[in-house]
Amino acid sequence: MRTNFERVHVTRHGDVAVLALNHPEIVNALSAEMAGGALRALDFVARPDNGFRALVITGEGRGFCSGANLMEGFGGAADIPTAIDARLDNLYHPLLRVLRDLPMPIVTAVNGAAVGIGVSLALMGDLVIAARSAFFQLSFARIGLVPDGGATWILPRLIGLARARELAFLAEPLAAEKALEWGLINRVTPDGALLAEAIKLAETLASGPRVALAAMRRLFWESPQNSYEAQLGLERQCQREAGGTQDFVEGVTAFLQKRPPGFRGK
Repeated sequence: MRTNFERVHVTRHGDVAVLALNHPEIVNALSAEMAGGALRALDFVARPDNGFRALVITGEGRGFCSGANLMEGFGGAADIPTAIDARLDNLYHPLLRVLRDLPMPIVTAVNGAAVGIGVSLALMGDLVIAARSAFFQLSFARIGLVPDGGATWILPRLIGLARARELAFLAEPLAAEKALEWGLINRVTPDGALLAEAIKLAETLASGPRVALAAMRRLFWESPQNSYEAQLGLERQCQREAGGTQDFVEGVTAFLQKRPPGFRGK
């Protein structure tokens, strides 16, 4: 079953939602229309009555996302810096924050190019897998801009400052195999197997303990800015929440009975 939004569509695979960026003619360049459609699609995915427990994000066609849609321009704005501010504050940042706070695991399936803001979108996944033909490129220096979409925050934490600077300053493409070697992504698959592998991983996550997995997302997102003591406190809070679920009881019972757990997400 497919549900369409502006330049985005969502298909159901059991408990897994597959959100596909859908403007393949320009390699899914992120426009205002697509960002708005993605926000509405994520609201649809997050609604409890729809029953989704994991999300896959990918792109239609030959690439994941080729960056911001520069053909869209800035609406004839006389003050371009203000127009850039508005695009970041009103479109890109809300989309990234919704992805960060989504109460379910995210797998990103990077098919082909992930460029500019497309790199930031790809790295919002808890697990990131890429087709062998995929590549990542911070192309901002080539047009006189700086990396955005949180790239300068997340990249040094994933691959170290030296490699993050190399990607940003040289603006060269990073092939999927090298991205795996650097620790930027989790897996590389043959091109034709990418989506099936992503859905398989998402199905594994969807069958897991919903409350605990949502709490894990929060813990890992908040850990970089927390002190050690603050993180210990947050772990305690999240552990209390997870320990109060039926899934915890089921997990312990299954462990003692030497059988696979049957988590129900409660």
